[in-house]
Amino acid sequence: MKRRDVLRFGAATGGTTAITLAPVDFAQAAPAPPGEEETRTVRGHLDPGAPDFVYLPVEVPRGVRRIAVSYTYDRPEVPDGTQGNALDIGVFDERGTALPGDGFRGWSGGARTEFAISAEEATPGYLAGPVNAGTWHVALGPYTVAPQGLDYEVTVTLTRGGPGRTPRPVHPPQRAAGRGRAWYRGDCHLHTVHSDGRRTPADVAAAARAAGLDFIVTTEHNTTSGHGAWQGLWGDDLLVLCGEEVTTRNGHFLALGIDPGTFIDWRYRARDGAYAQYTRRIHRAGGLVVPAHAHAACIGCSWKFGFTGADAVEVWNGPWNAEDELALAGWDSLLRHGDGWLPAMGNSDAHREPDVVGLPQTVVLADDLSRPAILAGISSGRSWVAESAAVDLAFSVTDERGGHAGIGERLRAPRDRRVTVRLDVSGVPEGVVRLVTDQGVRHTAALPGGGSGTVTWDTTPANASHVRAEVRHPAPEQGEPGLPGPMAAITNPVFLGAAGDR
Repeated sequence: MKRRDVLRFGAATGGTTAITLAPVDFAQAAPAPPGEEETRTVRGHLDPGAPDFVYLPVEVPRGVRRIAVSYTYDRPEVPDGTQGNALDIGVFDERGTALPGDGFRGWSGGARTEFAISAEEATPGYLAGPVNAGTWHVALGPYTVAPQGLDYEVTVTLTRGGPGRTPRPVHPPQRAAGRGRAWYRGDCHLHTVHSDGRRTPADVAAAARAAGLDFIVTTEHNTTSGHGAWQGLWGDDLLVLCGEEVTTRNGHFLALGIDPGTFIDWRYRARDGAYAQYTRRIHRAGGLVVPAHAHAACIGCSWKFGFTGADAVEVWNGPWNAEDELALAGWDSLLRHGDGWLPAMGNSDAHREPDVVGLPQTVVLADDLSRPAILAGISSGRSWVAESAAVDLAFSVTDERGGHAGIGERLRAPRDRRVTVRLDVSGVPEGVVRLVTDQGVRHTAALPGGGSGTVTWDTTPANASHVRAEVRHPAPEQGEPGLPGPMAAITNPVFLGAAGDR
């Protein structure tokens, strides 16, 4: 195969570099009876420094019922510390590859070696619909390329036949019965077989109920195919919201609670200036923008886009580790810049066993168990994060004259007025409470062995512009001296004083 054209996304599709190869031509093939298959195989090589995307055009003639694609690539040995080969795959239909992805028909990253699309059905991660005549594009994403380069082989099979009928997707309702105004527990970062997860939606729904969750958000990597996969799995006890994990080469972010079927393109880097366009697209679709695992060590995972346009930030992702400590420290520094703060949230990012759905979970104060109310609670910071449903807490600040403020709220008291911070917590045996202000950790207390207790601390708005609570497990005996133990719960702050006070 020879390169047909070299594009800049800035001119052609709005983002980073890509190449388009010479087309695979089926259009001149002789008419074939229904059910007959035609196959073409293409081989190619990519050198180190390959562009982010390589498009293989496929000329699809009329009368095609199904398109199937499989691929392989070599995985040579590489020296320690050197990246080997990893090649992602997806497809765009006859509407083209241009951003914002109107021609998008599916993406599986590196999770699958083959996929198929017809009007009636599609491989998870892909969208069922007619296989119309025109130029389709198999999208290859060389995630990493070994020093020897990457050799690949792509096989495309077209099956002739009538167009078929596409089932109308059934999307989850936007409201569940709930308990009126209450604290609701949810996990907003989950994967199934519709991207690189190993659980089915039914598996995830069962795990969510077992974890005591009230709501979940489906967030597959760079695809909306999971939005219609939950029929029969929601109920009065479980609200299912639609979303996407937008997986760029410069970080991942969650599009939470978007209108079902809304696709958010991922083919850009921070240098391309396209990110703001997609935060606006998410907001127009009724959703929230949440940078995920901002300090993750995997390639392309750490966050490079800044926080303009974000509605919250994921500071806790899966079991607590050093990356979460970094994310917490980064978020805490943002709190010191005044009222333009970002609420914190935590999610499991569960993919497969033994990942625990609901570890952690975001606990949201909402007027009811509905999409608008849950998203409003998250974006306003009326929430806290727990490692499980076994952990419960209440956190507030009061003053001498009856003023009161809870999580995400502001207690408007004079700068010299004494205020009392109170945390009631249960479910963390031998836990350690830390009350943190803009000056750092100001008060610590140990919980009784049973894990339930009340901690209070007095301060003034002049002394603390905000206060938040952490509940941690004891530091491991073999851990680094002076470092705190793993997190059991963390709250968003309560702000003190008049807005704009320093």
